[in-house]
Amino acid sequence: MDLRITDLPLDQRPREKLAHFGPNALDNAELLAIFLRTGVKGRSAIQIGRDLLEYYGSIGALGSAGIKELSRQTGLGLAKACQLVAAFEMGARAAREQISQQPLDTPEVIYKAFAPRLAWIRHEQLLVALVDTRLRHDGTVEVSTGTLTETAAHPREILRPVITRGAYGFVLVHNHPSGDPTPSAADDRFTRRLVEAAELLQLKFLDHIIIGRPDGGRRPYFSFREAGVITAM
Repeated sequence: MDLRITDLPLDQRPREKLAHFGPNALDNAELLAIFLRTGVKGRSAIQIGRDLLEYYGSIGALGSAGIKELSRQTGLGLAKACQLVAAFEMGARAAREQISQQPLDTPEVIYKAFAPRLAWIRHEQLLVALVDTRLRHDGTVEVSTGTLTETAAHPREILRPVITRGAYGFVLVHNHPSGDPTPSAADDRFTRRLVEAAELLQLKFLDHIIIGRPDGGRRPYFSFREAGVITAM
């Protein structure tokens, strides 16, 4: 039987460790235990955290699970699932706030801005990020949510919010649920069509970033500007 947190020495209990040594002193399971607060018979909150990490494989994958799915996990239920989803959303919003004043002028900055939202979700999502004349983020529009393998959108759906909101320019962002950001032939064709449409309407198409995940030294994103498909700035 797993030890209850109250059975642990004070310096090994998550809240006490956090208070005395800071969050870096806690491993991922212990951080999760802070939000879970209590366990179930035979499983402490720390062990439930370990079980969740083993099941999902990473904090990022766990953060992409929805409330319904999490509430079915042993030791959670609706209340604790909501607490975890809220915690991950707060983290994602904090990351977006930190970068909101930076110009979206490099693929790395764009990746850091949108990876918390897109890198671990299990379906493709296509976003249009609007920018002002300083290239700072001025709003995001979700254009489509697709299947595991395909997101479908017409160039007019991409360009409509750019025009109606009077944005200076835009960045297109979507994710590959597999984690591999390598563009498909369809991604390439669609981007080239959008380049032509944006040029026709004299709109600033700054980049199209595919969000993936790091793996074996692989860069976790692909930039169509870096690849030379998008050239106008």
